[in-house]
Amino acid sequence: MSDRLRVKKTYKLYLGGKFPRSESGRSYPVSSPDGTELANAALASRKDARDAVAAARKAQRPWAGQTSYLRGQILYRAAEMLEGRAGQFAEELAEATGADVHEALGVVEAATDRLVHYAGWTDKYTSVLGGANPVAGPYFNHTTPEPLGVIAVIAPQEDPFLGLIEAVAPAIASGNTVVVLASETKPLPALSFGEVLATSDLPGGVVNVLSGKAAEVAPHLAAHADVNGLDLSGVADAELAASLEAAAAETLKVVRRPGKGGDALSLLRQWTEYKTVWHPAGMAAAAGGGY
Repeated sequence: MSDRLRVKKTYKLYLGGKFPRSESGRSYPVSSPDGTELANAALASRKDARDAVAAARKAQRPWAGQTSYLRGQILYRAAEMLEGRAGQFAEELAEATGADVHEALGVVEAATDRLVHYAGWTDKYTSVLGGANPVAGPYFNHTTPEPLGVIAVIAPQEDPFLGLIEAVAPAIASGNTVVVLASETKPLPALSFGEVLATSDLPGGVVNVLSGKAAEVAPHLAAHADVNGLDLSGVADAELAASLEAAAAETLKVVRRPGKGGDALSLLRQWTEYKTVWHPAGMAAAAGGGY
């Protein structure tokens, strides 16, 4: 048995496809449930949150402009990369939560399956949620779902990996970009997931991962005027959730409340808005078409 000391890693943020330290220079120790110190994680600040939103906004229009097929292929590639590192993630998750390694491996496999599942939805959900509408008159009327924009996600505290994947995957599958605040006490699997995304062809800025204190960072995300949606499903503190929802109301964000679940289609619908287009049928007929 080796007597060498384990190299303790200082995990960085994942912003705009890069891995910066917090602009404040702060970090905090992350420990297992039995008190064993595992590593250090960057302690994100208000400036880091603003930088993450700026990166997400810059990436949103190009990401939404990609074909749905390509978005699906990129999500599938992320699933491939995660599956290839399943052992590492199982160990990290077991250390973070105190779970058995085999149990943790099951969670990683479930997270991989979620990515594959949403990869399959990317070129289908628009047909399910949109379509032609019957109207009384010589018009074509079509409704098309479009991405909401930038989504801020407060990841579940006690389900630090699968819960994060279940929140992030539907948002990016539908063309949104995401700023996610990882579990405060168990951030390491989420931060490692940034390394998977960085090597899976996902454009920088589509997913941005912050680590730190929800009470410090989340209010800045909730009140940010350039954030279009707020996912509070991971917030267990009712008082904090209420204050974040009130802050989000100031800029008319779509809010997913704590404890609100749903199937894949309802989660995809959560982060979309609808564009309806009217077109005179007579113009199409004059050009050789019909109604």
